[in-house]
Amino acid sequence: MGIFSKTCEYAMRAVFFIAHRTASGGRVGIKEISTGIDSPESFLAKILQDLTRKGIVHSVKGPNGGFYMDTQGLNQPLSAVVKAVDGEGIFTGCGMGLQYCSALNPCPLHNEFKGIRDKIQEMMEHTTIGEFNEDLNLGILSLRK
Repeated sequence: MGIFSKTCEYAMRAVFFIAHRTASGGRVGIKEISTGIDSPESFLAKILQDLTRKGIVHSVKGPNGGFYMDTQGLNQPLSAVVKAVDGEGIFTGCGMGLQYCSALNPCPLHNEFKGIRDKIQEMMEHTTIGEFNEDLNLGILSLRK
């Protein structure tokens, strides 16, 4: 089980896959993305629609259509994907999901969780989507088993 929602996990996988497959131009279709990241196609369609609406990926309809990323998209931080899908909760919320939790009224996990949460946010704010392309191209990283 990951720290992100299932929707966010698929969104990140899809963004990496699209970036990897369209880095040298071209577009990739939803069936290929679905197979490439082991995602149900109907679930993925909703995620990609959301990511397109928020400008993280782009799409073109028609026989030569599909999804792609441009330089601006590749230069976005990973946090943009998380915020687009799950909002800012992972970066600001309580580890136990308590609404009242804050620095003034902390839950038992507040101080420890805040440190971890801040490190995750820092990593995701300072890592761009495109930074993973070279390792994906070389086969060092993988998006499926």
